[in-house]
Amino acid sequence: MSQAAPAVAPNRRGRARGRWTGWGFLAPFAIVFALVFIAPILYSLYLSLFRTQLVGGTEFVGLDNYVKAFGDEKLWTGVVRVALFLVIQVPIMLFLSLLAALAIDSGRLYGKSFFRLSIFLPYAVPAVVATFMWGFMYGTRFGLVGNLNDMFGLDIPNLLAPDLIMASIGNLVTWQFLGYNMLIFYSALRVIPTSLYEAAEIDGAGQFRVIRSIKLPGIRGALVIATIFSIIGSFQLFNEPSIMQTMAPNTITTSFTPNLYAYNLAFTGQQLNYSATVALIMGVVTMIVAYAVQLRGMRKGN
Repeated sequence: MSQAAPAVAPNRRGRARGRWTGWGFLAPFAIVFALVFIAPILYSLYLSLFRTQLVGGTEFVGLDNYVKAFGDEKLWTGVVRVALFLVIQVPIMLFLSLLAALAIDSGRLYGKSFFRLSIFLPYAVPAVVATFMWGFMYGTRFGLVGNLNDMFGLDIPNLLAPDLIMASIGNLVTWQFLGYNMLIFYSALRVIPTSLYEAAEIDGAGQFRVIRSIKLPGIRGALVIATIFSIIGSFQLFNEPSIMQTMAPNTITTSFTPNLYAYNLAFTGQQLNYSATVALIMGVVTMIVAYAVQLRGMRKGN
């Protein structure tokens, strides 16, 4: 009777080498992610636990900065302002972007490549240039509005006045990002299976029925993504009010938006610790709102 061959032991060294190979491919991203994302957050958290004073230097204060922030009227006035901006501007912008995407995708628009490029072009304009351009158009003493008033005897109100400044910024942001969101929606529309349109045509469905039953459900994911991006952008509102502040100094204060407030605390008021606290709080607020919108969109999609 022949002796059975011994079972070959698994090559543990080879399996271990395979595991380390995977980590090797992941390492470049992990290192960059840790340096540019995790490390700044941890350092901001560290700063927020201290307070630097002219007399006494830097001392550990624990959660005192957070207690101060939750009672800071300037901070929460800015939060309410950008929240109102979000509730009004974002739906308008996304609705116009969706209309543009549907029109270009319909196949009934002549020169759709031209219109697609024209609508997207403002997104390529740097935010600083766009803000200066629109700021000078809004001006009643030095811009287009003032020239129209003088030339035609009109009485166009000051678009940089306190009661109109948010609408003016909203118009600027819509002009900038309408094409960006349009491209997201249009890209999602292009991947909808053509068989669905053929079936709808056989059933005699009209254009509005196709939009409601095929196109809108087909781009639900893109709508959620664009909404989340727009929410994050609204809470991060900084460039436009910061640049327009020189044109409307009595309208846009140093705490007009939370990001502008944090910036001025750090670089004008030399309150780095409290600025880090404000930044962390706004990061958490933005994350909660964006996550809630994502859950809502996913639930509707099920």
